[in-house]
Amino acid sequence: GIKCGGVLSAPLGNFSSPNFPGLYPYEMECTWLIVVAEGSSILLSFSYFELEYHDTCAYDYLQVYNGAARDQGNLLGTFCGHSPPPPFSSAWHVMAIVFHSDRHVAKHGFAAAYRKDACGGQLTGLSGEITSPRYPESYPNDAECRWRIGGAGGGPLTLVFTDFQVEGSQGCSFDYVAIFDGPTPGAPNLGRYCGSSWPPRIVSSAPRLLILFKSDFNIGGRGFKAHFYSAGECHEVFTTIKGNFSSPQYPNFYPNNLKCQWRIQLPPGYRIKVFFLDMELEGRSSLTGSCDYDHLAAFDGGTENGSLVGQWCGRDSLAPVTSRSNQLLLVLHTDRNTAKRGFSIAYVGVVPMNVSCTRTDFHIQIPVQSLAQLERSRIYLGNPSCAAQVVGGNFKIHTRFDTCGTESQKRNNTAVIISTLYVDFSVGNQEDIHQYELQCEPKRKEASVTLIAGPDPARLSQVENLLDAQQQEGEVTVSHDIKSQDTSDIVFISICILAGLLMVIAVVGLVLL
Repeated sequence: GIKCGGVLSAPLGNFSSPNFPGLYPYEMECTWLIVVAEGSSILLSFSYFELEYHDTCAYDYLQVYNGAARDQGNLLGTFCGHSPPPPFSSAWHVMAIVFHSDRHVAKHGFAAAYRKDACGGQLTGLSGEITSPRYPESYPNDAECRWRIGGAGGGPLTLVFTDFQVEGSQGCSFDYVAIFDGPTPGAPNLGRYCGSSWPPRIVSSAPRLLILFKSDFNIGGRGFKAHFYSAGECHEVFTTIKGNFSSPQYPNFYPNNLKCQWRIQLPPGYRIKVFFLDMELEGRSSLTGSCDYDHLAAFDGGTENGSLVGQWCGRDSLAPVTSRSNQLLLVLHTDRNTAKRGFSIAYVGVVPMNVSCTRTDFHIQIPVQSLAQLERSRIYLGNPSCAAQVVGGNFKIHTRFDTCGTESQKRNNTAVIISTLYVDFSVGNQEDIHQYELQCEPKRKEASVTLIAGPDPARLSQVENLLDAQQQEGEVTVSHDIKSQDTSDIVFISICILAGLLMVIAVVGLVLL
């Protein structure tokens, strides 16, 4: 007989914990689902809040979801104690609230109110979108909206306007959008904008922003549309030769309604190899078989206008991918429901080099501009005594097979010469040595070079073949006697010569007879 939860579909309304303002019962589990007209948003606020306190809200708690309940990607926050949750503005027309009490210690509970088509609110996602009231229709007169953004990520926030039309005036004294570098109007003012010119990209100094929109008693406009994202966990730029990153909150479930970007920019001539260490996204659509929901995409050239390298979803075990240029953009899209663990990725910049061989020598050439920060002694074959020389605009190494730690091996019953090229990027006590396996097949005078995982082979166990040679398979038999020519070749050649001589003798004998 206790009222607990339900579906709320009116344009505005109120609800509270069971028995409010009295003590709520023990062992309750109540869910309120607020559903308003599609295309609308919901503003949720609390006028009273008192639940049993715990550091992690493990006993009694209230959870607010930006969408369906129990989907961790939609969770806006879990609350308990005496501090009321902040006002929340939904990203779409559904919001869920879950109240839970255990078998001990009851309090007075909470009282909440909601209304649709709210103006302003608290936005705590790592990324999101805001629009003026009624956008793209004309905004109402005498409006005052405040969006407080932040609290989910630890990095600065970036705000980007994608449409803007607000009544213009000298000094923006009538209708305007003001942006503050903090949660209150007392924070430093980052700009006040009106008219039809889009405001510039704005980056906060702290993980919070306040956006204030005001309109006067007449003359409106289309309003504005903007999106925000938190730098660090959701948007990053990498310029180091190698690195790693993961989806927000990995290995916990990523949030819903995300668009995160990771851009890798390396020096000219480099290519970028990406290793998928772990991947679990929402699966493919059962109707189309495509990644229509949550997905990760990679674009060559550093922008979404570049060629698509690949698009992934689900729990596929993915092979590494390599860019065609020195820039790569990875974009994560998540929709409104069904979050998963996410992904963990590592990348390595592939140093541009030209490797060739003869029957007795390796020839290696690397543009100096690709490793401009390194001295020639940091680039060596086999051991530091075989360091590169600077010739013109290139680092060059020319060495015979019987030097510089070179060894003969058999792979797939083919005799090959193997050596290791080291490129030392270490700084101070931080070791960072990249290794490339050089392979030559002397008979064909064909060389290939393969990127070996550097100082952390457990994470980067895959390799990169720079000359697109086929992957070598089979057992590797190592010969400890290093020679410039493999003895098996000599034996084979001797047999051929002997057979030729015997054939000549036989022909001569037949002629004489």
